[in-house]
Amino acid sequence: MHILFLSQVLPYPLDAGPKVRSYYVLRYLAQAHRVTLVAFTRATDSPEAIQHLETFCDTVHTVPLTRSRVQDAAHMASSFLQRRPFLIVRDDLRVMDDTLATITKHSIFDAVHADQLAMAHYALRLPKPKKILDQHNAVWTIMERLAENEPAPFKWFVMQREARLLREYEAVTCARFDRVVTVTEEDKRALSFSAHPPRAPLLTIPICIAPDEIAPLPFNPTAQDVICVGGMFYPPNVDGMLWFAREVLPRIWNESPATRFFIVGARPDSQLRALSQTDARIVVTGYVADTNALLERAAAFVVPLRAGGGMRVKILDAWARGVPMVSTIIGAEGIRVRAGENILLADTAEEFARAVLSLIQDRAFAAQMSARGREWVETQYAWQRVYRAWDEIYSAPLRA
Repeated sequence: MHILFLSQVLPYPLDAGPKVRSYYVLRYLAQAHRVTLVAFTRATDSPEAIQHLETFCDTVHTVPLTRSRVQDAAHMASSFLQRRPFLIVRDDLRVMDDTLATITKHSIFDAVHADQLAMAHYALRLPKPKKILDQHNAVWTIMERLAENEPAPFKWFVMQREARLLREYEAVTCARFDRVVTVTEEDKRALSFSAHPPRAPLLTIPICIAPDEIAPLPFNPTAQDVICVGGMFYPPNVDGMLWFAREVLPRIWNESPATRFFIVGARPDSQLRALSQTDARIVVTGYVADTNALLERAAAFVVPLRAGGGMRVKILDAWARGVPMVSTIIGAEGIRVRAGENILLADTAEEFARAVLSLIQDRAFAAQMSARGREWVETQYAWQRVYRAWDEIYSAPLRA
């Protein structure tokens, strides 16, 4: 089978959750099929990344994507005029349509695979016999949760409006695909209850990684730092980091004043950069290509999210590296966990602080958490085994 795979991001290197999902699905499909990848690229994407993807994709085509505040303002205006979600209007570009028209004119495809909601409309415009949508998130739930924690009235209004538009858009869009895959059961439920039932039952296939390609870090018996890694421009991450720094860290410092908090990730929001000016124990690094040196000094990897959807790949990655984990319930949503054994879950500032302190102060307990996390990801989230479920997606007959 020849598959046309449409991605909103160039899925390499593996430095963000959406890239991890796309990359291992691509690798799995390419084992049994010809796969042509078409992906948006950013200025930071390298020729070496494209060359790596070409080692297992049939061909790779890229379309540059640029964004700016001026463009975003114009897209927001268009969103209000068209009554379409801003997140969809923003990346609906003629250059991608033109690229796909050229590719499909010269090649015959048996199926088109839309990776993330942002690529769904491109897939639906193509006259392909089989259309698959991989929904990394029920996107409307992310906006709804962000609105719940937004104190500014105007921002709250914009987020609530976007959530309503996305909920309707996702329902209508999913109904037009032959198969829709979610990464969590929670997202599956969020997408199932609508006036536009999908053509076929939704199937859940979790995000997976390659634990055998990630060496566990040596356990550090004296570690006392705290770390979080992720895209620090992503609104749910920004909200979570601010909450942790303002509400949780002071409680930790009461008993462990030397603990530092490392906020690691690309394009940190200005509010996060400002945190480092308030206390030298908060370190905002920006993008770090190799985080192992920072993770080796961490007593705890924290996921203090109060909004979000899908799965947090950062949890799988930290498990694989053997870093003890503390998360909110929302942060660990969609991931099979054993609370108290391979992860600590806490939703209030006091509970979260006590969980982190238990790892700093009891390093024997932390060592047990480290070993159990590594074992869990090896048995539950290895892509070579779990992604056999994609065979059913691509072998299933089309429904009328």
